[in-house]
Amino acid sequence: MFANTVLFNGLIMACTPLLAVLMLGRLGFAPWQYGLAFAAPSVGGLVGSRLARRLAERYGRRRVLLASGTLRACWPLALAFIGPGAGGLALVIAVEFGLITCCSVFNPILATYRLEQTPAERVTRTLSAWSTTSKMATAAMTALWGLLAQATSARVAIAVAGVLVLATPALLPRGEAVREREPQMAPGVG
Repeated sequence: MFANTVLFNGLIMACTPLLAVLMLGRLGFAPWQYGLAFAAPSVGGLVGSRLARRLAERYGRRRVLLASGTLRACWPLALAFIGPGAGGLALVIAVEFGLITCCSVFNPILATYRLEQTPAERVTRTLSAWSTTSKMATAAMTALWGLLAQATSARVAIAVAGVLVLATPALLPRGEAVREREPQMAPGVG
């Protein structure tokens, strides 16, 4: 789960500056269009977060975690095919909406699972290590993708990231690795 999340988040964030370069530069989008392309899909965050609990209760946490973790990887490659004009803007909005919706289903279920699997005395240490490693990996990948874009183009770098994101579901645990388990109560609670 950790490797999946670090790699997925790092690749997604590494493309953000490249999308700005591509959309605001070569494709000629106005700043307000760029803002709209990333603001409007944020509604997907509300949709996904409202669905997460219901989906987990109905289909089981393990199945929803695997499905949403796989579905979120399907969207980013399409960003390499952005074109100018209204069609390109619509493509970005649709891709970002789908990506954000899938992520907002996946993330709360992952957070719950991670907390349930971590012994109570190690929660702070685990969350700190997870956060620090994720941020360092994202920074490193952003720098590497900037170099890749310099050597090739922003579009090629976005495509490479999209292809690599397609491989991230292979890092999700299968079968019984994601156990359906009741959370452990702290001593004296309940």
